[in-house]
Amino acid sequence: MSTGRLIIDLDAVVANWRALDAMTNCKTGAVVKANGYGLGAGNVAKALFKEGVRQFFVAVVEEAVAIREELGPKPEICVFSGHMKGDTGLIRDLGLTPMLNSVEQLTLHFEALPAHPFGIQLDTGMNRLGMEMQEWAAVAELALSQDPRLVMSHLACADEPDHPMNPYQLDQFKKMTDGITAPRSLAATGGILLGPEYHFDLTRPGIGLYGGLPFENATPVIELDLPVVQVRDVAEGEVVGYGNAWQAARPSRIATISGGYADGIARILSDKATLYHGDTACPLVGRVSMDLLTIDVTDLPETPSKLTLIGPQQTVDDLARAANTIGYEVLTQLGARYNRKTFGK
Repeated sequence: MSTGRLIIDLDAVVANWRALDAMTNCKTGAVVKANGYGLGAGNVAKALFKEGVRQFFVAVVEEAVAIREELGPKPEICVFSGHMKGDTGLIRDLGLTPMLNSVEQLTLHFEALPAHPFGIQLDTGMNRLGMEMQEWAAVAELALSQDPRLVMSHLACADEPDHPMNPYQLDQFKKMTDGITAPRSLAATGGILLGPEYHFDLTRPGIGLYGGLPFENATPVIELDLPVVQVRDVAEGEVVGYGNAWQAARPSRIATISGGYADGIARILSDKATLYHGDTACPLVGRVSMDLLTIDVTDLPETPSKLTLIGPQQTVDDLARAANTIGYEVLTQLGARYNRKTFGK
């Protein structure tokens, strides 16, 4: 096989949901946006639905199609981007719950789809999505009279437990929502870990389901193996790859493997990434190219048929640190060329 093998463990996704759910005394939904963080929204949602999840969250209405096709009308699907122009048909036909972010969206929704379910998103200081305090005060009575399915906000710094933004946003959320009867939600994965005062009526774990930080005790969900296309001997002083970016300081064996920036392996990992053959580390040498990587396998006792980029020796977040990014980006950039093997639920 000439493409990488991406192994996705749905039982691990379910185990992570159970672990996060067990930390709360409220309902627990699941965020499956960005195609289930790159792992397949339909399969992820199906596994979690079997476990009892009945409320899913996506970024835009188009992302809900795969979930409705897989699960039918039973689960509620909430849309973070709300009700935008052009969304009305899908919101109606798929039975979606838009999280309305502004007075304009509220007006559009009430005019286009009267009596259709909706939620409200409030801005408590992140300045990204949602109604600010004065805007909400102007429409709260009207909005609440129509029985919103959920009133939510989003924490900006929940992955830093001691950050002063966390209690500030909690206080703002309480000021904006205390006394309402609609269900409330503030916590995603990081908020769950901050403790019960952040949980309210529903939590919305995302990255923690997929094995990423800040959920340090998460069960790993994926493994990525890349096949060796060719192995060659390189003499001391010879160079490898584009731009002669690496020069052998000793007689070396270089494995060329299938994978590159077209597969989501960031170019910044050039001369930085490490792959593994069992427990033996094998450094990437030279530049990451579109389709190929060159790996120093000189110290291996045998010629490998594959090397592991993400697995027991190196997590998604380990690789993210090497690329000066976060696990979210590594997951959501996983390429379409991988041979995906999904196991579990």
